[in-house]
Amino acid sequence: MSTLTEAPPLAPVPEKKPPRKRGRLVPYWLLLPGILWLVVFFALPMVYQASTSVQTGSLEEGYKVTWHFATYWDALSEYWPQFLRSLLYAGAATILCLVLGYPLAYLIAFRAGRWRNLIMILVIAPFFTSFLIRTLAWKTILADSGPVVGALNTLHVLDVTSWLGWTSGDRVLATPLAVVCGLTYNFLPFMILPLYTSLERIDVRLHEAAGDLYARPITTFRRVTFPLSMPGVVSGTLLTFIPAAGDYVNADLLGSTDTRMVGNVIQTQFLRILDYPTAAALSFILMAAILAMVTVYIRKSGTEDLV
Repeated sequence: MSTLTEAPPLAPVPEKKPPRKRGRLVPYWLLLPGILWLVVFFALPMVYQASTSVQTGSLEEGYKVTWHFATYWDALSEYWPQFLRSLLYAGAATILCLVLGYPLAYLIAFRAGRWRNLIMILVIAPFFTSFLIRTLAWKTILADSGPVVGALNTLHVLDVTSWLGWTSGDRVLATPLAVVCGLTYNFLPFMILPLYTSLERIDVRLHEAAGDLYARPITTFRRVTFPLSMPGVVSGTLLTFIPAAGDYVNADLLGSTDTRMVGNVIQTQFLRILDYPTAAALSFILMAAILAMVTVYIRKSGTEDLV
């Protein structure tokens, strides 16, 4: 006769202890160094610059905060040509970087194969050289007696650019074209890297599926590849346009007095004329304009998640 065995009693479920307060504060402690860095090296200088822009006085007598907001209007009304020129040059350089960088990024992402790492090294190799030295090198490349200018004269390219106002006669240096070329070269890697990152994430099976549906290569690029790479396009254009608009090195070394950008004006006001309120006001006007343009651009491109 079988006997029934009693099941062993279940072990009591341990009560969950509420997380200790110290553990909940760990993420905030980890964020503290970055927050302090931003406060000391970003927020405080911005506040100081804002107060400087509404000051009046001179270097000998000292500057005092008088809430003179007319400095903004005076600076904009006097230097609006340099301001518009900065946006124009930065926009032209950004478009050129996109036209040159997208095919290269596409090649690295889908066609480079075992040469991918080598090409990526070549893309970032200019960063191992000083920004100033790279810009000075363009003075030799675009010299009046150099092979580049000679080839452009042979092809009558300078005749067209001179008619458009981008060059002067048979020379390239000290012209808008030289400044845009310098900006394009120096900021081209900032366009290629985000484009490559975005293109690399695209599943190649989508291209195969488009081919199976009898889509031509140009249709596949227009309907599949380019829309999926829009985050990289937006990131690359922003990383190129924003620093290019505030750049002053290329305009100073490759341009002339007729190609001065707003960055050159700010540098002159800060370091030579010593008109700190005007320089600070121009800095805030440029920053506000770029911020407004970036906000509109991101919303129109449908990539608000980048903000």
